[in-house]
Amino acid sequence: MKENVIILRYGELYLKGNNRSFFENTLLKNIRHSLKDFTFELKKISGRYVISNYNEEDYNLIIEKLTKVFGLVSVSPAYEFPTNIEDIENKCKELAADLSGTFRITTKRADKKFPIKSDNFSAMMGEVILKANPNLKVDLHNPDTSIIIEIRENGQTYILSKIIHAHGGMPVGTAGKGLLMLSGGIDSPVAGYMMAKRGLTLCAIHFHSFPYTSLQAKEKVLKLKEILEGYTGKIKLFVVPFTKIQEAIHVNCFEEYMITIMRRIMLRIAERVAKKYSCGTIITGESLGQVASQTLESITVTNSVIKELPVFRPLIGMDKTEIMKISNDIGTYETSILPYEDCCTVFLPKNPVIKPTIKKAIHEEEKFNLDYLIDDAINNIEIIE
Repeated sequence: MKENVIILRYGELYLKGNNRSFFENTLLKNIRHSLKDFTFELKKISGRYVISNYNEEDYNLIIEKLTKVFGLVSVSPAYEFPTNIEDIENKCKELAADLSGTFRITTKRADKKFPIKSDNFSAMMGEVILKANPNLKVDLHNPDTSIIIEIRENGQTYILSKIIHAHGGMPVGTAGKGLLMLSGGIDSPVAGYMMAKRGLTLCAIHFHSFPYTSLQAKEKVLKLKEILEGYTGKIKLFVVPFTKIQEAIHVNCFEEYMITIMRRIMLRIAERVAKKYSCGTIITGESLGQVASQTLESITVTNSVIKELPVFRPLIGMDKTEIMKISNDIGTYETSILPYEDCCTVFLPKNPVIKPTIKKAIHEEEKFNLDYLIDDAINNIEIIE
C-alpha cells in the first residue's frame, strides 16, 4: 500500500500575526518553485499543506526537494480519506498486516465535532490493530512504529507513520536580499545557507585571480552555488577579476598587511555591488579567531571600510567542527575540500598581522592607485545568472 498524499508542516510562521499571510504565500511560492519539474496538486488545510496527485515514481525526488524548502519543519507521506469511523478502522486493519514488533497510536482530533475523544479513539484503534495482527505488542514509550491519526476540520482524516524532518527556518524571500562573499572554502557556503534559512534571498560575489587561481577553482564555486540553490532558489553570481589588485598589493604593500588590505578591498567592492543590486547586507563566513584575518582587530580594520550596509557573520561564534558538520549535512563539504585554491591563498604571507590598525592599513593603501583598480574590477565583473 502506498500513501496517497504528502503532508507539509511549517513552524515559525505561526508567530507572524497580521503578517502571516505574506509568509505563507511566500512559502507556497517556494514550494511550487521547488517542485516545478513535477506534476502535483497543492492545497492548504488548517496549519498544514497537502500535496496530492503526484506521480508515484517521483516520490523520493519530491521528498528530497521539499525537505530543502526553508519554512517547512517536516513532511509525512499519509493516507487521506473522508472522516468515517468505519473507514479509519479498515485502514488500521490494512496497516496491521505490514507491522511487526511494537506500535503506538496517537490521535490528533482537530475536528472537535468528532464524537470520540483522542485517547479513547487511540485505544479503540489499537484494539483493531491487535485483533488484525495478534503478533504485535503495544509500547507507548519506545515503539517500533508510531501511527498518527489526524482528524482534521476539513472533514478529512490523515493516517501516517513517518515524520521526515526538514530544515525549518523562514521562507526565502521574506527577509530581503543579501550578498554572500562566496569563496571556494568550507565556511562561506554554510554562512549563505544559514542566512537563507532566516529568509534572505541570496546573491553571491566571488573574487577570481586567474591565472594564479585555476579555472577549476571557478568551476568549484559554480558547483557550490548550484548546491546552495537547492535550498535558496536561484543565486546571481558576480565574479570579480582580482588579479591586478592582488599584484598591486604584492608589489607595493608591507607583506604582513597583504591579507588585511585584500580583505578591505573585497569589502569595498562587495558593498558597491550590493548597493547596485539592491542587497541590504553583506554576508561573510568569518569565525572569530579561526585565522589571522578573523581576529577581533582584523575584523575591526576590514569592517571599517564599509560605509552603509551591515555585515552579517552567522558563523562568528562557531568552531570548525560545527561548521564542517553543517557543511556535510547540506552537501557542500565534498566540493569545498576539492584541492583548487581560491584567491585568498595567492601571495599568502608567512606571518600575516593578527593585530592590524586602521592607520597602518590606510598608509599601505596609499602606496598604489586603489580607486582606479577597484573601478576597473567592478567594470569587468562577470555576472552568472
